[in-house]
Amino acid sequence: MIKLIHPVAGALAIGTIGTFWLSTVLSELFASHATVAAVKSTIPWGFLLLIPALAATGGTGVILAKARRAGLIGAKFKRMPFIAGNGILILIPSALFLASKAQAAEFDATFYAVQVIELVAGATNITLLALNMRDGLKMKGWLRHKPA
Repeated sequence: MIKLIHPVAGALAIGTIGTFWLSTVLSELFASHATVAAVKSTIPWGFLLLIPALAATGGTGVILAKARRAGLIGAKFKRMPFIAGNGILILIPSALFLASKAQAAEFDATFYAVQVIELVAGATNITLLALNMRDGLKMKGWLRHKPA
């Protein structure tokens, strides 16, 4: 069961973060402030899905790795503190701040500065999670290793 939960939870997590990021970019570029406010207000509710998915991915990953920390597993483990720290220290506080500002219709310089920081941090996490997914697919034999 753990071998099923890990990839499903990981895909759910990366898909959720990707949805947050893409919704933000599209609403900022093409929609009204009311739509931006709706998107920014909805994202914190998405944490109810995202946080358990990330926890399940991390927990099952530790179980599946057992005591191994070399090779692709080691690379995945090295990325995880950056992913977690980025989420806890930047993404969650930014999302809550931006939701508050958007609900108050305060689309000022501070809102957009934090928005840029959030987008960069989100893109970073999407990239790191995608690298972890790629390495997981390689370990399962679903992607071929490139010769050195």
